[in-house]
Amino acid sequence: MVRAALRILGFELKGLAAIGLWVVRRRHGVPRGATAVTYAKEQTFMLSLMLFAMAVETVVIDLLLVATGVPAGVRFAVLFADVYGLLFGVMLAAACVTRPHVVTADELRIRYGAYFDLRVPRHQIAAVRTGRNYDESSMVSIKDGRLSVAVSSQTNVTIELTEPITFVRPLGARAEATTIRFFADKPDVVTTALRAGLPVRP
Repeated sequence: MVRAALRILGFELKGLAAIGLWVVRRRHGVPRGATAVTYAKEQTFMLSLMLFAMAVETVVIDLLLVATGVPAGVRFAVLFADVYGLLFGVMLAAACVTRPHVVTADELRIRYGAYFDLRVPRHQIAAVRTGRNYDESSMVSIKDGRLSVAVSSQTNVTIELTEPITFVRPLGARAEATTIRFFADKPDVVTTALRAGLPVRP
């Protein structure tokens, strides 16, 4: 329980840092010469609508609370919760933009905002292919050795590994996967970058 709470606190701090990186147009963990692969565009429209609706709701509810004479303590508690919800949405958007997937000469780094980060050594990648799936059940899920890191319930890149890899789920649990599916705005960029280093197979 304590470990999960500390991880959540870490997510919040990383999210706040991501807003700063977003403002100055910088990215986290993208070394020189690496290929950065974005994945946030698929969720941008819905996330923007959600933030707009939350902002309107915050103003309307605060005006209603003032008009009905609700005690100041209750009003400020509700206002704090609403503003935090807005901040959370901005942190999520900023983290997804500033923490893209990364392909280097040594590894493929698969991420989702501040919540998931997996480094896959390139020598463990046996094959890579594209193919869109629309039925992913959650952001990070594991079933029968297949890890899925989805955006808007979608994945479109699949990599097969030569051996199982251990990863850490958002709240700290560990699991193993031999197949990984994830989403990229431009999946061909991933496959091209990875196939350049894969051995030729019959």
